[in-house]
Amino acid sequence: MKKVVETIHLILEKMILAPDAGTAANTGNITIVLQSPKYAGNVGSIARTARNMDINGMIVVRGEPLEEADMKQMSTHFAADLIDHISYFDTLKEALADFEYVVGTTARKGHARGPLISPKEAARRVADMSQMNRVALLFGPEDTGLSNDDLRYCHAVATIPTSQKFKSINLSHAVMILCYEIFVARMPAAEKFSPRLAQSAELEGMYDQVKAMLTKIGFLNPENPDYWMMHLRRLFSRTALYSKEVKIIRGICRQIDWYFENKKA
Repeated sequence: MKKVVETIHLILEKMILAPDAGTAANTGNITIVLQSPKYAGNVGSIARTARNMDINGMIVVRGEPLEEADMKQMSTHFAADLIDHISYFDTLKEALADFEYVVGTTARKGHARGPLISPKEAARRVADMSQMNRVALLFGPEDTGLSNDDLRYCHAVATIPTSQKFKSINLSHAVMILCYEIFVARMPAAEKFSPRLAQSAELEGMYDQVKAMLTKIGFLNPENPDYWMMHLRRLFSRTALYSKEVKIIRGICRQIDWYFENKKA
């Protein structure tokens, strides 16, 4: 009987500890990226959210002029240093250049904006990718959200389920929901982490070269080349390319280009 009781205690202990087992996301590799935020108060609230969830990196891209005092009022003194260390960029391409994995967010659904995943699934992927990759969590402006053009930089796009009666979520609330899921997410201890991927800047160089090559050989419609490029971006995003693989693809493009130039001669 004693052995049975001990076994039951062991099973219950495992059940209680199970949610905390495994490896947490490496929040030191995670940065919140805000595309064109309009209100200083929201940026301040997001800084406070970031501190709550142990994230210390923030980037603002092409936003409205933001009053530092208003940001710090909402961040409170606990996160005021995050406001002091925000990095500012003129373009999203520049802001994301050094990241290997980008998760976008959207409330709007559509053929050109998916496939979409839940915050919990996004968190699971980030917990894995953040071990060896720099991860950007990308959020759009308060009124319009991320555009289709913004989402093309993303490896994954998360959407937060809401009531059909009122879908709009405050920007800082959306950031908190995703960051909370990442904070509590765990990777199984025995599972191997994804290795370092190609940086966004490397991928964008590859996409530019692929686009030019496919246009040259007549595969892409020169009047609307981005339609098919969107599908190619999704394909490569699912594959999660390494730097070496990007170099191979760019080498193939160069060789095809060389062949066509020499064939004409």
